Amino acid sequence: MRPLIQRRLIHAAPALRHENPLGLPTKGNIPRFQRGLPQKRPIQGVSHIIAVSSAKGGVGKSTIAANLALAFARLGLRAGILDTDIFGPSIPTLFDLAAAGPPRLTPHNQLLPLTNYGVKTMSLGYLAADEAAPVVWRGPMLLKAVQQLLHEVDWRAAGGADVLVLDLPPGTGDVQLSIAQQVPVDGAVVVSTPHVLAVKDAVKGVGMFAKVGVPVLGLVQNMAVFRCPACGGETAVFGGSEGVRRMCEEHGIELLGDVPLHPNIGEDGSRGKPTVVAEPESERARVFMDVARKLAAKVGLEVS
Repeated sequence: MRPLIQRRLIHAAPALRHENPLGLPTKGNIPRFQRGLPQKRPIQGVSHIIAVSSAKGGVGKSTIAANLALAFARLGLRAGILDTDIFGPSIPTLFDLAAAGPPRLTPHNQLLPLTNYGVKTMSLGYLAADEAAPVVWRGPMLLKAVQQLLHEVDWRAAGGADVLVLDLPPGTGDVQLSIAQQVPVDGAVVVSTPHVLAVKDAVKGVGMFAKVGVPVLGLVQNMAVFRCPACGGETAVFGGSEGVRRMCEEHGIELLGDVPLHPNIGEDGSRGKPTVVAEPESERARVFMDVARKLAAKVGLEVS
């Protein structure tokens, strides 16, 4: 039986240095943290990488990322999702794996992804002894943890992945830059709500990807409109979509889809069964499926 990595108090364990923040058994196989630009190399066992990003928190980015990964799986692809939000990992909750226990290790001390609903997943949240405890790390620890999550997870042993969705943290900082420098990302999806402040930050996200040479595959507008279940009327709770559409036109990016504001989307995620799995025939799930088909075509993946 392959060994389990022990859950660690990774936010405070004094023995953990920035060379090995995930606490993996080393046996000399953990390369030292190197300053300067890292060498870009592919993730073994992964064919395509799509990053899901938002320069602003609270727009539903992780929920969008999880549903897109599940949509890829429904389309017949080997799909995975990597949670790179070190300070606020969401994937264990969204995939009902928070209580699954720590991941197993390969004989080479690489982490084995945990799988649910046909999607392979990895997250720092699987390694924390206390889900509620904060991760309090400075830059070197943060960047080394990202490097370990990118290159010390054995996707091949789990069957490989045609597409790996990266759930990026909010903002345009160290983690996003480190990922762009370390792995070849096929493209990014920017998530925004119609709110004017979210749109302004989405512009910053588009600009960030332009600077690091990652193509923007398109934008997903979340919480676009609320449809009253009683009367069928529509209300733009966060404002009209004109700002989002104008921004897409000005920056030459495609509006991939409008995800409605619906309570079931949040509730589905909270109970660990996202909408694509919980309500596969709903209009909401069809939006995610349509966006996944567009993204697959953009990166050259054939789907069923």
